Amino acid sequence: MINQIKDYGNCLLMAIQQTQKLNDFAEKKNQIITEVLNYYNIGLSSILFVGFNPAMLTTKFKKVAATGIGLDSQEWIQQHSHNNIEFIDFEKITGKWDVVVACDEFFTFACSDQEQQQLIQKICSLANEVVISTLKDYKNLDFKDKEFSLPSVIRGTDGFLTFTEFHDWDYKDRGHWKSHVYVNGSKTKTFGPFSRRTMYFKQLAKFSIDAGADSFLVHRNLMYKGIIKKNYEHVVSIRFETNDY
Repeated sequence: MINQIKDYGNCLLMAIQQTQKLNDFAEKKNQIITEVLNYYNIGLSSILFVGFNPAMLTTKFKKVAATGIGLDSQEWIQQHSHNNIEFIDFEKITGKWDVVVACDEFFTFACSDQEQQQLIQKICSLANEVVISTLKDYKNLDFKDKEFSLPSVIRGTDGFLTFTEFHDWDYKDRGHWKSHVYVNGSKTKTFGPFSRRTMYFKQLAKFSIDAGADSFLVHRNLMYKGIIKKNYEHVVSIRFETNDY
């Protein structure tokens, strides 16, 4: 699973490298994190990014770490980040951070319900205060939206790149699909296949509570748009209450 997360991150990196609006991408993603933190009144102490996220380039947290990111992406991040980021092997990661961020429908990257549940347990075990993630509303997803994400165009000084994400659904197991991302323009490349599984809000809430969370919230009027697609995803938070006596 984690190798697929890294490969998907390489696709996001390819888009970020093309854009002339790097700071805009980073600040918009940081704004979403800030709004969740303000809702819970959480400070900027420590944060862990799971998977590639441009927010790590400009975040104001005192301690910044990242995991599930390939070596090429790590090298690029180190060259462009304002922060001193600690990169950690996902398979060996231990410890806790106040905030854990896993966006771009991170919890759908799995082959089975059991693998999803184990993934949620692991991510929750790394958070002191809150896990921030994003998710589509799969319960109310229109059939026309299932096979393709809305394509995105990233323009740069040397041309443009178009990103088309195709979802190949398994008709025997309706909760499972494989996605491919096709990149065309000044460069051509294919990413995937990525094994995916539907995740419903109530399902994520249950798995989170089972993993020790105190509450789960789908934030109203707070939406996340990915880098390589124009679809909006709901921002969700998994809260862990800390009691200081």
